Amino acid sequence: MEINKEKLVERFIRYTSFDTQSDSKNSQCPSTQGQMVLAMHIAEELKSIGLEEVQVDKHGYVTATLPSNCGQQLPVLGFISHLDTSPDMAGTPVKPRLVKAYDGKDIVLNAETGIVLSPHDFPELEAYVGQELVVTDGLTLLGADDKAGITAIISAMEYLIKDTEIPHGKVRIAFTPDEEIGRSAQLFDVKAFGADFGYTVDGGEIGAIEYENFNAANVNVKIQGRIVHPGTAKGKMVNALSIAADWQNLLPAGQRPEYTEGYEGFFHVNKLSGNVESAIMSILVRDHDRQSFEKRKALLESMAQTFNLKYGSGTIELEIHDLYYNMREKIQPVMHIIDLACEAMAAVGVEPKIKPIRGGTDGARLSFMGLPCPNLFTGGHNFHGKFEFLPIPSLIKSAQTVVEIIRRAKTK
Repeated sequence: MEINKEKLVERFIRYTSFDTQSDSKNSQCPSTQGQMVLAMHIAEELKSIGLEEVQVDKHGYVTATLPSNCGQQLPVLGFISHLDTSPDMAGTPVKPRLVKAYDGKDIVLNAETGIVLSPHDFPELEAYVGQELVVTDGLTLLGADDKAGITAIISAMEYLIKDTEIPHGKVRIAFTPDEEIGRSAQLFDVKAFGADFGYTVDGGEIGAIEYENFNAANVNVKIQGRIVHPGTAKGKMVNALSIAADWQNLLPAGQRPEYTEGYEGFFHVNKLSGNVESAIMSILVRDHDRQSFEKRKALLESMAQTFNLKYGSGTIELEIHDLYYNMREKIQPVMHIIDLACEAMAAVGVEPKIKPIRGGTDGARLSFMGLPCPNLFTGGHNFHGKFEFLPIPSLIKSAQTVVEIIRRAKTK
């Protein structure tokens, strides 16, 4: 299966030129105009390669159809990626650079600022010696999350349109806005999409297939203190920042992101703002096991009660918002879609690596909305930062995997 490498690389580089960082402070959808600009650009491209029912709705959701080319009753497959890039790092102007044959040594991303992508810091680079890589200039993210996924899906569709000898059923594709700020599934019309099952193409290293993710909640701890002039504060002042420090220290030792891996959950204090009078602490609560997840939230509620007894009623106000749940419970009844992806990877020379997502994915929310939707690799590494890189052979294998899944899909 020959995916046109030059066209694939050109396509990815072109997509990275669009400024599509999402903005959590903007409640509109899409949250940034750049996402709509890319959506319209992609829609025209989809039409030009021969896809049908190409649409861009007012919120920037792009959908299109590859019609069935055979008379068999086959499942309708869906493939989904997102338009936006992370707001965690500068996202423009992206200046990608091709490293033609990586020699295993340090890659100087930006000589002027001394920014280096080194296998000493990122040993996964050693797996790609001799391969062509796309890297950043050290000043912005690359945007492979998830423009690599968009590239893989569109390249696969183009391949299937040109190779009419491959029989396949109907395929639906979608590119969504605002995934990086947790909103892309909110306005996704699962019924209109019309797929029996789908795959998000939004994963990392080659071979990764993920159908287990965190149960997730975001927590705000509102702390009410009492400010008094420090010269006369004895027995009167209640310092909200000191209470915040006590709260942080009371969280279970070792259960933070920097100490956990695999299936281990965590509490992550990711933001603190305020002064002596009042403060707000933001906490991410994550756990793969639903029972442990509920226990974590119960612990925070118990801590709030304890602090209100210690410092006075009303000192702590707790807000807990569940975001998404582990898609495993929705995928386990249809494990044939995991088997299908693994078989497809093996057929194109990729070793499947089933592992849990230490995060969330569109597929988790879509699975609970009625569209079972595990996550497939794109090949990228170090998403959301200046050390992001994308091995081109891995991106090609991602596109080939999409083609092979479609080719092998049968009615179960």
